[in-house]
Amino acid sequence: MVLTDRLVARGALVDVVAGAVGGGVRWVVLREKDLPRAERLALAVDLRAILAEAGGTLVVAGPDPLDGDAVHLPAAGPYPPPAVGLVGRSCHDIAELARLTTEHYATLSPVYETRTKPGYGPPLRPDGLRELIAASPVPVLALGGIETPAQVTACVEAGATGVAVLGAIMRADDPTETATTLGRAFQEAATRLARTHPARSDEGPHEKGCGRP
Repeated sequence: MVLTDRLVARGALVDVVAGAVGGGVRWVVLREKDLPRAERLALAVDLRAILAEAGGTLVVAGPDPLDGDAVHLPAAGPYPPPAVGLVGRSCHDIAELARLTTEHYATLSPVYETRTKPGYGPPLRPDGLRELIAASPVPVLALGGIETPAQVTACVEAGATGVAVLGAIMRADDPTETATTLGRAFQEAATRLARTHPARSDEGPHEKGCGRP
């Protein structure tokens, strides 16, 4: 999963996302909450077209799906979630996970220190991520400061169903190459985990219907 931030993107946001999708990304969260709705809606239309060609999904940050069917909500609300096809929520601790009801997935952050939100934390690290994943009622995507294949691997080994990144793609000189590299690390780690712990491929987050983003 890639989260957008046009303010740190090295190129036009649509071009950066297109590059990431070309590198294998299939879920994109449209943030840009400071924009007027009309401008966000226009962005959503453009990004959906890019993702549609690859069989991907655009998730909109906030309760307004911008004429779509997928939203990603902050921990603060709204509760209950809107009744749309796909709902995710940002979580950071066990209390926020306990408030989940009909959400389909959650992000847990920050796993590592993050340049996007400096000072935000403290970071969970893989051990903290593992503990929270064990308590989560829904599949978990690891988020926050994930920029290297080794970090992706550590998140998968901690039990994350997926990995969400922002800065690693937005700031990349070549979003396609970066997405390909991180995606390969995810696939290799997930494959290795399935071979060494075959039961885990049929239990836990995966049986709740959230595959690789």
